[in-house]
Amino acid sequence: MAYAVGKRVGPAVVRNRVRRRLRAAALGHRAELQPGGAYLFGAAPAAASVPFTEIDAAMGELLAGPGRS
Repeated sequence: MAYAVGKRVGPAVVRNRVRRRLRAAALGHRAELQPGGAYLFGAAPAAASVPFTEIDAAMGELLAGPGRS
C-alpha cells in the first residue's frame, strides 16, 4: 500500500497529516482489501481541508469497487 501526496497539497506537515489520515482510513477498511493486492492512494490539495469522515467514506467507496457494494 502506497500513498502519493504531492507538494501541491501543502507543506510537509500538512502532507504528512494527509498521509496519516489516508493510512488510517485504509486500515479501517482492511476487510475490502484483496490479499496480495497492490494499492496506490493519491490525494488532491482539497484533501488537506476535508473532514476525516469524508476521506473514510471515499476510501470505502473506492475499495468496494463496482459491483462489490
